[in-house]
Amino acid sequence: MQFLAEHYNALKALHIMSFTAWMAGMFYLPRLFVYHSDKAIGSEASETFKVMERRLLKAIINPAMIATWIFGLSLMVATQAWSAGGWFHAKMLLVLVMSGVHGMLVGQVRRFGRDERPHGARFYRVLNEVPTLLFIGIVVLVVLKPF
Repeated sequence: MQFLAEHYNALKALHIMSFTAWMAGMFYLPRLFVYHSDKAIGSEASETFKVMERRLLKAIINPAMIATWIFGLSLMVATQAWSAGGWFHAKMLLVLVMSGVHGMLVGQVRRFGRDERPHGARFYRVLNEVPTLLFIGIVVLVVLKPF
């Protein structure tokens, strides 16, 4: 705990960087699904989207989410944030929901990889807004600490 407290600013910077990378991927992946869902199965474009989606998930989104959780939990322990108030609990709820959305996107990458098209472009356009709304909620809670 002492180590974490002594390195609070470094942990905070790493947490912000990893959260930013996670969100960048979470914003982009559903947009790829919008375009992918309109491509013919087996087409060159469809195969290219499969590669793009898989690489984005494995090289950026998954590692960034893991790092976000590691640095965030480290900050929580260093600051004993669980006793900070209702804003922290609400933020954690939104982060858990974001993690659930992440899991859903993983499932969609797998489905596209198997050439399944469970949803149309409109579904993915709506889904594309979910991480944005969660991001706004998380940032507002952290910065304003409204309750």
